[in-house]
Amino acid sequence: MANPKDGKLELLSDKNSALVLVDYQRAMFAGVASGDKTIIRNSAYCAAKAATILNIPVVLTTINPEHNGNFIGEITRLFPGQEAISRSVLSFDAFEDDKVWTAFRKTGRKKLVVSGLWTSMCFAYTALHAIREGYEVYGLIDAGGDSTADAHRYGIERMLQAGVIPITTESLISEWMHDWANPKSMELVREVYSRYGAMIGLQ
Repeated sequence: MANPKDGKLELLSDKNSALVLVDYQRAMFAGVASGDKTIIRNSAYCAAKAATILNIPVVLTTINPEHNGNFIGEITRLFPGQEAISRSVLSFDAFEDDKVWTAFRKTGRKKLVVSGLWTSMCFAYTALHAIREGYEVYGLIDAGGDSTADAHRYGIERMLQAGVIPITTESLISEWMHDWANPKSMELVREVYSRYGAMIGLQ
């Protein structure tokens, strides 16, 4: 029987979680062939937009932007004045860069929601790093993509075997919102659910 005190049974909320988005850059998108790039981009945007509405901390990071391009402006414009951290350590694991790791640690949140390009590399390695450090990690699956369908699939399977909890964007936003009594619920319908294409936003 599951221990009712197990933190993984506690729902994600605006008070206990942070969002980390890794390497949403032009060159990284160009190499995605595992799924619809528009859906992947839209999923990442909707998660970021919901985080801004609910005041959930977000960390953005890039690898080698001089070559790969900057973090996509569609998302960075949601965070005026916030740096999309260009990693000085050119590792696939974003948390090997002290600045990125410190930015996440400073949020004080015990639950990490993470996604990125590509699934089997930067997304997976960053998630595994946080697992090793004792955090509860949620992989935002529909915001991830990879060079092939198999790379995406087995990147996900590797994370699941290590204890990463899979979640999708609509589920994440609903969990953050928690219920319709949330004073931000109608803003989420207008600004997030409707863009994601959920029936909630089309009513």
